Order: sequence, then C-alpha cells, then structure tokens
Amino acid sequence: MPHTTSTHDPRQQRQEFEAHGEGGGIGEYLLHRAKPHLPPWLAGAGTGLASLPAHYFWSGQPGVTAGLTLASVALTGLTWWAGRSTTQQRRLHSAVTVAAASTWFTAAAIAGPAAGPLGELYFIGAPALALSWNIRQILRKNVDGPAANADGGFLEKVGLAKTQVLRSEVGPNKASFDLQLPRGELTPDDVSKNITRIAGALDVPKTAIRIQENPDSASRVMLTVVPLDLLKNTVPCPGPSAPGESISFPVVVGIYEDGTPVTLWFPGDPDAARNAMMLLLMGMTGSGKSEGGLTALAEVLTRKDVIVWASDPSKAEQTLGPLLPAIDWAALDMPSTKAMIEALKAVIPARTAWMAKYGYKQWVPACAEVQADGSPGMPYLLAWFEEAAKTIRETDDDVFTGIAQEARSAGVSLVISMQRASGNQVSTDTRASFGSSWVHGVRSEQDARFALDDEVLDAGAAPHVWKDKKPGYSYLVANGIPDDRWATPLRDYLTGVDYLHWVVLTFASIRARIDPVTAGAAARAVDRAFTARTRYPMPGTTNEPETTVRHAHAPATYDEDDYEDAEGEYEDYERRPQFRHDVQDEDDEGEFIDASEELPEVEHVVQFATRPPDAPAVKLTTAQARAAMEELLEEFEDEGRDIVGPADFMEHCDRHGRGRSWVSGQVATFVMAGRLAETNEVGRYRIVPDSIAA
Repeated sequence: MPHTTSTHDPRQQRQEFEAHGEGGGIGEYLLHRAKPHLPPWLAGAGTGLASLPAHYFWSGQPGVTAGLTLASVALTGLTWWAGRSTTQQRRLHSAVTVAAASTWFTAAAIAGPAAGPLGELYFIGAPALALSWNIRQILRKNVDGPAANADGGFLEKVGLAKTQVLRSEVGPNKASFDLQLPRGELTPDDVSKNITRIAGALDVPKTAIRIQENPDSASRVMLTVVPLDLLKNTVPCPGPSAPGESISFPVVVGIYEDGTPVTLWFPGDPDAARNAMMLLLMGMTGSGKSEGGLTALAEVLTRKDVIVWASDPSKAEQTLGPLLPAIDWAALDMPSTKAMIEALKAVIPARTAWMAKYGYKQWVPACAEVQADGSPGMPYLLAWFEEAAKTIRETDDDVFTGIAQEARSAGVSLVISMQRASGNQVSTDTRASFGSSWVHGVRSEQDARFALDDEVLDAGAAPHVWKDKKPGYSYLVANGIPDDRWATPLRDYLTGVDYLHWVVLTFASIRARIDPVTAGAAARAVDRAFTARTRYPMPGTTNEPETTVRHAHAPATYDEDDYEDAEGEYEDYERRPQFRHDVQDEDDEGEFIDASEELPEVEHVVQFATRPPDAPAVKLTTAQARAAMEELLEEFEDEGRDIVGPADFMEHCDRHGRGRSWVSGQVATFVMAGRLAETNEVGRYRIVPDSIAA
C-alpha cells in the first residue's frame, strides 16, 4: 500500500502557500500551482509558432509536403505503438492528439497558418486538446480519491473495496495506514472482521494486525502491521525504574513490541483524572502470569511509600516466597486470607476518614509524609491476591466487589490473579469493578472475553492465539494506558530469584512501615489474625519465620501509644482473656501446674561428666562477611572456575557465618555489580573478570 496524497489536502495547500505565497507573492504561488498543467498549453503554443517559419521555408515545395505527410503518419503510429503498455484510454487519447497536431502543422506549413479554416481550427483545437489533458490529469489524481488503485487491488481482495489510503507511515518493523472507508458502505467493524484475511494476504500472524478506530470519524480507521515478532526473546529485568521514589511514579513491568516500556499506575491522579487501579491479572497455567506478577511486586517493593498485603492460599510460599520478608502481611492459607479480606473491609473506611480529616480527596504522595499536626503519614496499600479463584470459591463470588468499589478513595489498590475469570467463578459485578486487565495467554477466545472488552479484541488483541506457548506475552488494558496501546502485545520482564532477594535486601531501609490507622483498624477487625501474623525474616538473619509478636495487641512495627494517637479510642487488648499470656487456652492438655506452689526439696544430686567446651563460633560483621564472599570469588577465579552458584559459596559457609538466603542476596549483588553474569542454567552464573566488570 504505497503512500499517496490528495492534491486537495488543505494542510498541503496551506504549507505550499506559506512556502511560495508569503515568500514570493500571490503570483508566484499561483504559478507554482499551475505548473503541473502547463505542458499541454506550451506544446500547443509551440506548434502554432513553429508553423510560421515552416511555411516561410517550405511553402510550394512538393517534396516537403510529401515528407511532412509521411512524418505525420509515422509519428501517430509510433505514439500508438509506444502506448501499448498504458491503459487503452490513454493510448487512444495520445494517438488522437498527435494525429490532430501533426496534420494541422503539415497543412499550416504548406498553405500558411491563416489559410482557409486553419486559423479557426488552431484557436479552437489547440485549447481543446490542452484542456482535455488537464482534465485527464485532474481526474487521474482525484476522481477516485487519493488512493485509487494505489494498493494494486489489495484492499479489494480482503473485502475492503473502495477504501482509500489517506496517509501511511512506514518504519523498520511497523507500518501504519490511515484508511478512509466508503461512507455508508463499510464500518470499522467490517475491518475488524477481516483481520484474518488481511493477515493471510500479508503473510503475517493474526496478532501482527491491529485496528484502531478514529475517535473523530466512524468512517476512518488506522491499520497497523508489525511483520516481525521482536518479543520472541526473553527480556531480563533491567532493574528498578524509580528506586526509592514514590509509588505514584509508574511501575515498569515489561516492553511493548516497539521497545516502549510498559507501565502500571497504581495510585490515582486527580490532575490526570485517573482513578486508583483495580487490576484483574489473568492467564492460563504456563502463560507467565505469576512471573509477571512477581515483576510488578518487586518493582513496587523498591518504592518508599507503599506497603503490600499479599495472599496465596493455594501455592503458599511457592510463588511469593522470595518477597515474603518485604511484605507487611502474607496470608498463605485460607483462614488468614479470609481474615485479610475482613481487615480490608475495616481498613478502607478508617483510611478514608483519616484522609477526609486532613483534606485529601484521594491518596497523593503527601499522605505518606508527616502531617502538619505531627501525625504519622499513611503509605499506599496494595492488596494482592494470588490464585484468587480458590479464595472466591471458598468465600463468595462477590467477596471482592465491595472492596474494589470502595478502595479507590482510600489509597488502596486491589489485584486479583487467576487463570480464568469465568462467570461461575467471578460475578459480573466483580468484573465490572475491576477497570484494568492484564491478560496473558488463555485457552480460548471466550476466556479472553472475560477480561478484555470486545473493542480490544476487535482491534486485534488475541491472547487465545498464544495459549501457553509464549510465556510472558500479554495485553494491558489499564488506567493511564493510551487506547492505542490496549491491543499492542507486550512481554513481561523476567526476574530471577536472586534479583528478588536483592530487592528485598537493598530497599529494606527505605521501605515504608504500616501506619497506625491501618494497623489499628485491622487489629480491631480480626484481632490476632493480624497482630500475630507471621513476619518473615530478612535473608541472612535466620531460616525460620517469626510466628509470635512482642505484644499480642499491637504489631511489632508500632507501640501502643501509636494506636492511641491515631484512633483516640485505644482498647486495652491485654484485658481480653484470649490475649493474656498468663491464661491457659481451653485446648491445652496435661495437668495444671500452680506457679505459686513451692518446689519440692532436693533429695538426690547426680553428678554427670563435664561437657567439653564447643569450638568458638565464627562471628563476622556484615562488612567482614561481604569481604569473605569477595575473597571466595577471587579464589574461584584463581582456581580457573568459570561458572559458580550459591551452592559453591555455601560450601565455605564457616568463613562468612551466614545462611543461604544471605548468600543468595550477595550473589544477586555480584550480578548487579557485573561481577557475575546469568547463564541459561538457573542458579548458575559466569564469573566476569574484575577488570571487565569495572
């Protein structure tokens, strides 16, 4: 489909007027516009002028007369022969013009231009022939539109006859065509229905064709063709896009097919009229849905003013494991997941009341800062539910509807991740409450319709074509994403376990703690399900999670006074028998022991052999342990090793006195510093010489 432009394009006329009219005057502009039509008139005038000297020199010479006659016939025949490759109309028009002009010239050269009717024939015939060529020229460019026959019949073959190409843009791997449909005959829906035929005619996959309607005209569409799949290679995560910044900055999760970063906007923005994101993440097993979610969560956990509550009652630690130390509340079974949902219902009105008190209509970064009266700020809250189908199945298909509808004004984003958001798993009201969708490969087009609107599918989105054959491929329809990107394929960044450990360790110091308002509301709603929630240790400290808290009535991150300041209605939870440490649970077994009773006197003393003292444990500071790791890496280089992994370092764990999690974090640091490079084998890295890494 070559590029063609109408000669009546107002913008083109305006540009030409500015270039020629203003610079050289109206006369020059008119001359410029008339130039394409002057050749027939110049030829006619030249024929008339040439007849004067021809008559002066050749009149009364029989030989010249015969020669001019033969030349006229030969020239006409040559014109007819030369026009065999053109259209029949153009060939005939050319031959008639040459025959008429050469016959008149022969007669004028012999008898004189003014002899008999020759003068009248000239002044009538010459302008008529010139005008006929002008008319033909104008009709050739405009009568059938700017793209008449420009596509060689391609559009007609694919069912888009009479469609015109108004404008085209061709890049290295992308071609866009602005199509003008015949008014009253074709609509954008007709183009969408013919995507398969268009893809077949161009010999590209169906996902390479996309259609975008023109918002100003229902008779125009933009057809985009991307012939090569530039996403076929895995795209490793390049690192945090805005480390240490606010969650109001976009969260980058991958790239589109043209290399543009893919962004998620979780908080709303009143200036951009954007609501907080309620996201449905969907994809069949093997589509890369969970890996994409981990990429997004890892990016979120590099920000300074957001806390994460995450649930996965199906796979427990299998998916969220590497990020658990950075998550404020991880619900990895169904009872704690149900408690988290109840806590969210209580937290939303509490957070909304706090924002109303300080004059915020919705969450903005200023909410996370200390307020004017000294009150602690309120970080953004991201509630992420992995394998949400199990949660919905064991609670209610409307369990997330109210939360999604009310959370937008409370500085809360809700994400539910599932394989198939079908009608028997998610209610219509719930799907309507989630305004954003991130869809990976699905099994059928019907599955895709559970998460993508018909207009997105009609525009060319086809996740059912990928199924589980292209992990990480996805479509994103979300707040803040331009409409023309909704049907554009993207690929999620791939984040390895070592990268996730690095995120957890590196940004621990800047990561926000839960605020008193949110913590207080959750504690009052679900009691120990929140206050005694499992807190997972940072890598390198201990291998066992902490399942107890210092105070049963308060999270470890805040003291009792924090609740009093935030709510003004602090309850003495220690007065509740179920939270007191000196009260025995009803389910305890065994004989009751009175702590006030005196111990019996000692009757026998048994002397055992003295236990030999243990060898002193190696105690290294963090800096010393890191230095030991660097020494180990240098030793591996000296030994001639090329490939190493965390297991190689753990063989010498007595030299750094740390656990596997800490070692994995240090390996990730080596990767980020360039001393180690990833290989095709998971958990194995190639050593990069220090001189090259530097």
